[in-house]
Amino acid sequence: MRISLVALLALSITPCALGRKAKNVILFLGDGTGPSTVNAASILGYNKPRQLFIQNMPHIGLSEASSASSWVSDSASGMTAIVTGHKTHNGVISQSETAVRGVKDGEALRTILEYAEERGLATGVVSNSPMADATPAACYAHANDRRKWGEIFAQVLTPCFGDGVDVIIGPGRLEILEATKKLGIDLEAALPKKGSRLGDSFDGATREERRLVVLFPDGNFDLAAATQRAIDILSRNSKGFFLMVESNNHSKDVFQTLDRTVKFDRIIRATAERMKDDTLILFTADHSYDLRLPRGQIGQDIIKNVKVDGSHSAEEVLIAAKGPGAERVRGIIPNTELFHIMRSAYGWSEKPSLHSPAYRPETIITQGSQGQSR
Repeated sequence: MRISLVALLALSITPCALGRKAKNVILFLGDGTGPSTVNAASILGYNKPRQLFIQNMPHIGLSEASSASSWVSDSASGMTAIVTGHKTHNGVISQSETAVRGVKDGEALRTILEYAEERGLATGVVSNSPMADATPAACYAHANDRRKWGEIFAQVLTPCFGDGVDVIIGPGRLEILEATKKLGIDLEAALPKKGSRLGDSFDGATREERRLVVLFPDGNFDLAAATQRAIDILSRNSKGFFLMVESNNHSKDVFQTLDRTVKFDRIIRATAERMKDDTLILFTADHSYDLRLPRGQIGQDIIKNVKVDGSHSAEEVLIAAKGPGAERVRGIIPNTELFHIMRSAYGWSEKPSLHSPAYRPETIITQGSQGQSR
């Protein structure tokens, strides 16, 4: 049977070839989740390798994860590279490498979340790490030192772009309230003026809410439920959304590290099953971690055989992707390329600028304090 050239061309055209764009991007960030952690988590969870959802996503690659000045990244520089497309120094939050940690600001690097804000998309950050800590902070704030929690979280009130991140769910309540109070900021009074309710749980939340800040006292909450709640809220925006979800999957507690990785993988699977084909789902890590499986027989308790030196390490980390734009995840790429993959998935073709002239670090605290001097 003869098939016409037109028919062959029609059969060969994929959704990507047709220019299918992502309405939403969900970035899942496994903090410290290096390849050895991923492998060990699969064995813990399923007694077999290659059983995690992220190990079987349709597009797989590796990300080189160095900082601007070190082969081994911390979460600040690692996440900055992922969400801005620029490398910076360890300890620096979404500022350029001209920054000197704790001494001098660099240029503010516009983040993928901030680009989404400028375009009217809904935005959110969810994590089981404190919400002023490096990974979530790099999405919405700019600081020359990751330890400046008050100055960092004040930027929820005084964003550089758009009207600021819409949904924040995670721990660190007491520390963040204390740090911002020292700067003259009353978060419980200031957030409602921006349309956000500050809570320590989901109690009292309504189905109509479009902005929400939930700060738990610690990380012992249901990350899966928090992720789905964030998606519920962000999905109300017809233009789409950007969401970053982090699980801190590295510590000297081997069971906690691997168990969190398995649970995080199940969150990613559940989200992928929920979302339509207009959503890019991307998993990666900000850096690797020195957890290894140097010995052990099949069928033995894996926990007893894992060795942890308790430090970050320099090897490449996994990237796994599904949805529009996922085909660009292949081979070994720099961590900065992930930013461009997300931008391209949205269909944003214009060249991103390095920084915003509107960013003035010296005014952040003054504005966030509602006119009080620093």
